[in-house]
Amino acid sequence: MAEKKHMGAKAKSRLSNTIIYIILVVMTIVWLIPFIFLVLESFRLETTHQVGYVIPKQWGFDNYIKLFTKTDFPIWFGNTFIIGLVVAIVQTIIVLSMSYTLSRLRFKGRKAMMNVMLVLGFFPGFLSMILLYKVLSWVGLTGSNSVPGLILVYVASSGMGYYVSKGFFDTISRSLDEAARIDGATRFQIFTKIIMPLSKPIVIYTILTAFMAPWGDFMFAKYIAHAASDGMNVAVGLQNMIGTQASLAANYTMFCAGGVIVAIPITILFMSLQKYYVEGVTGGAVKG
Repeated sequence: MAEKKHMGAKAKSRLSNTIIYIILVVMTIVWLIPFIFLVLESFRLETTHQVGYVIPKQWGFDNYIKLFTKTDFPIWFGNTFIIGLVVAIVQTIIVLSMSYTLSRLRFKGRKAMMNVMLVLGFFPGFLSMILLYKVLSWVGLTGSNSVPGLILVYVASSGMGYYVSKGFFDTISRSLDEAARIDGATRFQIFTKIIMPLSKPIVIYTILTAFMAPWGDFMFAKYIAHAASDGMNVAVGLQNMIGTQASLAANYTMFCAGGVIVAIPITILFMSLQKYYVEGVTGGAVKG
């Protein structure tokens, strides 16, 4: 009887797992279909217009060549890469420092500060767009000079994103800090030589999230860059390339080629570091 129940439980488990796998496969296919269409459209040569079929009749790399030779795409891509790289480095340092401070130190006003930052995080960032634009305009960081302006805005409130990192640091035993303090180590030495080597997943998670946010930003980047092509990121530049009906008809396939190129770096980065990304999320999902 017990053996029959065990076999029945295994059969149910296999059935449920099969159903879950089927659902995941279907979801993956649905998610990949738009990207596959984008890739196919980027190689289409017979016309630059939108068409009602998927498989191109003529294939080639002309759209990619024109994208780099007849548009400012290299400038847009370079701007985006610089913004993402600087923001990833600076924001990671700020976030991890703030998270370690709130996780390990106890000081007056700590709870109040955490609550204030939590409440402020509920408000969408676009509420401050007009004020931020005015400030950046006064110091000349809009239009052609929007790249340093965007970097400044992206890293300005980095400390408020401490939640996941702090949760990860809370899982690391405080006895390590206490033992190091007894041996004469400073807080900075504990943070850099003891905590950081044990926190590789959350470090990579923070770098990835910090890099991906400005990589795909459109609304604020569009607002700050205006029509200055040399100050645009890839999202704004590609949208500007198909901003009218006439330009959409003339540049649609180049737009698709640009979308493919933009997706490649972030896809490779995410897939190669996916393991640490998941560990960082799950490790930081604790009550702190």
